[in-house]
Amino acid sequence: MNIEVFQDEVAPVWYDPARTPPAPDQAAPVKRSLYQTQFHQTYGLPVSNPLHKVIYGSIVDEGHTLSAIPLDRVRSDILRQDVDYQTEEAPGTIVVDTKANYLYLVQKGGKAIRYGVGLGRDGFAWSGRGVIHRKAKWPHWTPSDEMVERNPSLRPVAADRGGLVAGLNNPLGARALYIYQNGKDTLYRVHGTPDWQSVGKATSSGCVRMFNQDVIDLFERVPEMTPIVVI
Repeated sequence: MNIEVFQDEVAPVWYDPARTPPAPDQAAPVKRSLYQTQFHQTYGLPVSNPLHKVIYGSIVDEGHTLSAIPLDRVRSDILRQDVDYQTEEAPGTIVVDTKANYLYLVQKGGKAIRYGVGLGRDGFAWSGRGVIHRKAKWPHWTPSDEMVERNPSLRPVAADRGGLVAGLNNPLGARALYIYQNGKDTLYRVHGTPDWQSVGKATSSGCVRMFNQDVIDLFERVPEMTPIVVI
């Protein structure tokens, strides 16, 4: 038996430096990207909170069917969540942080429920302290005379023509919270929006916009005369 031939035939398949000379030209290894999915690459768990799929799923409310929010197309920080929040405001107070695009509902023990909001030009027009004097489900919307003057396309739904009836295309969305100060309407609203893509951003118009699923949740949590602070 030829010992050298026998060794070659039964040698392991892994690289043996003593028997296999290196290749003369070896290119540097190329970094490859992992296949991108919605699952965590290490543990195989969803990146987003599974509860959000329930919270922001399609719902039927007051005869209207709200579409699900596509979670893969929005930032995770603007989704509803419990957070640490140190403030001197009393539990139950609403705080709108216009710089961070967040709305906080203050809870006990240094906690808050945080919602993402979108802010339009009107959303920066007022700041201070007020109260939620009125709440409305699927509210009617009437643009102000100034808005109609700036945007003549709103003339068909102007005040003298009855405004815009409630519905999926109504700019106030599924709920509206009306802010008063010293007994007077500030014309500042916290409301839902059919334009979910505007939440978390600065937009051309509107006050404080929330996902419809979020404004419904907030509506149920706060009574009339709830204090609100806009900073």
